[in-house]
Amino acid sequence: MNGSVHVETIPITELLLAYGTGRFPMCHDDGELYWHDPDPRAVFPLKQLGPNARAIRAFRQAGFTTTIDEAFEAVIRACADREETWIDERLINTYVALHGAGYAHSVETWVDGELVGGIYGVSLRGAFFGESMFSRRTNAGKSAFFALVGHLQRQGHVLFDTQYLNDFTRQLGAVEIPRTRFRERLDAALEVDARF
Repeated sequence: MNGSVHVETIPITELLLAYGTGRFPMCHDDGELYWHDPDPRAVFPLKQLGPNARAIRAFRQAGFTTTIDEAFEAVIRACADREETWIDERLINTYVALHGAGYAHSVETWVDGELVGGIYGVSLRGAFFGESMFSRRTNAGKSAFFALVGHLQRQGHVLFDTQYLNDFTRQLGAVEIPRTRFRERLDAALEVDARF
């Protein structure tokens, strides 16, 4: 909750301004929404990221296919469908509206027409803010993650934010940087003319 501030509702314009300054919302156990601005901040070193041969083989053997922005609401609802979640109905509705406005995006993993994994986040020029990921089959979330990484690289993004470091994001390659350094990198990313 480092640097968090209580909020009631999140208009889209306010949400975009918040992301542009490094803040993001989360629902807490008390049922309220708060802005977070962590120090240190976790990011993925986008230029160095990519699946290894073993992961590629596992994705292929599992029969995964990936798509972009084909099931945004289903992805965010799947991310929220767990015992402990920071995503409530207010956030779902807000991000669905943000998706409709062209700022929130998802990558989906499928097997035989069934949604088995995915990731969603917010894109602002050269920055992408990863919000949450889910997996209903082994490696399905990772498949969506690496499909997203490749897409961001091809589109010219230079910053991939993952907010907080945990065991899973560390395994995917996330590192922590000071908040001041993150803000410098964010300012630079917002100058990049990239589109999702």
